Amino acid sequence: MSDQQTQLTGPDLSTGIPADSLADGAALAGHALGEAVLLVRAGDGFFAVGATCTHYGAPLVEGIVVGETVRCPWHHACFSARTGDALRAPALRPLPRWDVELSGDTVFVRGKIEPRDADLANVPNESTRPARVSDRPDSVLIIGAGAAGSAAAETLRREGFAGAITLVDGDPDAPYDRPNLSKDYLAGTAPEEWLPLRSVDFYHGHGIDLIRGTRASSIDVGAKSVMMTDGRTLTWDALLIATGAAPARLPGAIPGVQHVHYLRTVADSRAIIAAAQRAHHAVVLGASFIGLEVAASLRARGVEVHVVAPERIPLERVMGPELGAFIRAVHEEHGVVFHLGHTAAEITGDSVTLENGEWIPADLVVAGIGVRLNTDLAADAGLAVRRGIEVNEYLETSAPGVFAAGDIASWPDARGGGRLRVEHWVVAQRQGQTAARNILGAAESFDAVPFFWSNHYDLSISYVGHAERWDDIQLTGDLAARDCAATFRRGDDILAVATVGRDRTSLLAELAMERVAGESLASAAR
Repeated sequence: MSDQQTQLTGPDLSTGIPADSLADGAALAGHALGEAVLLVRAGDGFFAVGATCTHYGAPLVEGIVVGETVRCPWHHACFSARTGDALRAPALRPLPRWDVELSGDTVFVRGKIEPRDADLANVPNESTRPARVSDRPDSVLIIGAGAAGSAAAETLRREGFAGAITLVDGDPDAPYDRPNLSKDYLAGTAPEEWLPLRSVDFYHGHGIDLIRGTRASSIDVGAKSVMMTDGRTLTWDALLIATGAAPARLPGAIPGVQHVHYLRTVADSRAIIAAAQRAHHAVVLGASFIGLEVAASLRARGVEVHVVAPERIPLERVMGPELGAFIRAVHEEHGVVFHLGHTAAEITGDSVTLENGEWIPADLVVAGIGVRLNTDLAADAGLAVRRGIEVNEYLETSAPGVFAAGDIASWPDARGGGRLRVEHWVVAQRQGQTAARNILGAAESFDAVPFFWSNHYDLSISYVGHAERWDDIQLTGDLAARDCAATFRRGDDILAVATVGRDRTSLLAELAMERVAGESLASAAR
């Protein structure tokens, strides 16, 4: 989360601006009463909210306005211009807002409006929570406090759910901002205090029973109960499984695998940081997003880095050959040495030997070779599992009242047919939000367009959509100038768009894909 102070720029909105100077669907960055303000016009309505995203502090004026919402340019969070509420992940906190007065042909920003709840807009406190609705569950159990699980717990309260919420995770640090583990935190540019999504007091204050350090060992769907590894049994009226994934491990047949670090948790990142403080030479096994972000973070700490991977072009399977080669070049500019088309044959405390006999000095080895889905609980409980836990458009599994969200969920693709399963933080958060509303009976189809971002030094890449296979990639702009969009097509269909330095293009591509999904759902309903 960002608490950055924004330098005041633009007009003083408290002195007024001509109403016709702001077009419908436009936003203006200014200030009022000593604070940065974004003035938004939606039709004949004018709204004033905070000028920076509450996620990482992006300038919202560089985003887009859609109806009465504002979308963040960096990571595609969405806010209500009317209320300031955070409507979609990755933002959790609302924007501040101000009164707006239209006097004649002039618009004035007036006094600041106190939020209903500074931490969680719309959430009733213990004394004001509504009585339980008869068709809602009395209790919700959430297994997994990652992106999906934590978002679901908050959304339940945001929607006025008054029943019991239990959020359990074996990780003693959950919930936290997982993307930061391989980015700023690992690089040493973000303190650990930035990692928790919420304080423990926040969960207690909103009646969410956060249980950490113990895991679910079995699910009894018929009895609506879960056995925990500490011996206790938890019961539920509705269940959300959000167990995520674990790092894929190197084969045990490779000598020296005990020397390898993996990255998934805060504890993993701490261990790599501690090792990096003593290390001079690091080998990263795997040219995945995690692997390359680790490489960039270690270079930021002054460690020599070699990357070993079996593919010939990093990230080619996801980004295509041109972007993959560009990302490799960026890393090489920062001193990373690649050994592509190779694998590790032996690892010791001070070296890695490749299958071709090449010897690389290494007093730190990190593997980023993919993940293994945590679906055993669901499979053992008799739920349909095939390339993930199969859910319907409402994120409900094959067992009524049991939902799944996040990395493990395989859901119907509203745009292209078939099923999707992706491992993106923002997707997991949005699924948690949708699952929570559906637990409460909303019958809301999950049709959000997948989105993720990846940072490499000062380079940020945004990706919307999903393309496992494509016919061609259309490049526009100049990669060398870091001003480019790559459009992945199959036939006449646009499957995905990756952008460098074109945040607005990424937002508009997401919006266009949403409209395609909406049309597909409407057609299916007819």
